[in-house]
Amino acid sequence: MHKLTTSTLAALEEMLQNTARSAPHDFMPIHFSGGPQNSQVIGHLNPEFIPYLQESLNKSPIAHIQMDHDRLSILYSKPIHLSTSLTALADRMRQGGFIPGWRHEEFAWVDQNGHEYFRLERSAFRTFGFRSMATHINGYTKAGNIWLGRRSETKTTDPGRLDNLAAGGIGADETPWVNARRELWEEAGVPSQIADQIEPIGRIHMRRPIPGRGFHDEHLYIYDLEVADNFIPTNHDGEVSSFIEIPFSEAAARILADEFTSDAAFVTADFILRHSR
Repeated sequence: MHKLTTSTLAALEEMLQNTARSAPHDFMPIHFSGGPQNSQVIGHLNPEFIPYLQESLNKSPIAHIQMDHDRLSILYSKPIHLSTSLTALADRMRQGGFIPGWRHEEFAWVDQNGHEYFRLERSAFRTFGFRSMATHINGYTKAGNIWLGRRSETKTTDPGRLDNLAAGGIGADETPWVNARRELWEEAGVPSQIADQIEPIGRIHMRRPIPGRGFHDEHLYIYDLEVADNFIPTNHDGEVSSFIEIPFSEAAARILADEFTSDAAFVTADFILRHSR
């Protein structure tokens, strides 16, 4: 039903084998030292930011933050204290012009056991290379088409590029399920009785350097949602400029033509491969 060439499928599979890239060798590691973490590397700092931050911290130290020649260390403390210190650090980086698109929204840094250790302005996560979380929802029809949104040209990140039907960062007080349903309404106008039918699929770990910025490290929680053939998405938050409904084969071609955000390209490629076997 969904005709995709062998070479196209192979290209998508190869792309999905490279979702998690290592930080460039010249990026400074950020260590979480002491406590249960026992000096774990939790972020990476662009070398272009290092001189400014070193000068700032030498002039005015911040509690629980220590910078040496080869690492930036976050010293273990209660989450409320770490959040305060990291917010002060991020504010300095913002004043230096290293954190564009300040959102006034918080992400939480959560360890592998689900424990939260600090909260921080979401736009600062990429600057420091901290791992964040997001949901991506594939909206598709029985007729064999997939819905894609085109990001607003006013977006700070990836303006004008193709995205999933809905996608968004998971806030500090949200679960992936809650976030997915909220994003479906805000970005695509999907009512709750339909959003309740989302199907959890899995998770992709996305890691990549961002030229001139920082390091993007994010867990993408994936959901599928079958919508009626006559469904028309409607954006409510101004973050999507338009929507298109296209066959899987065209979506694959647009992925390989680099029309998607990096995150949505991986999520959509995964969807196409699962539905083409």
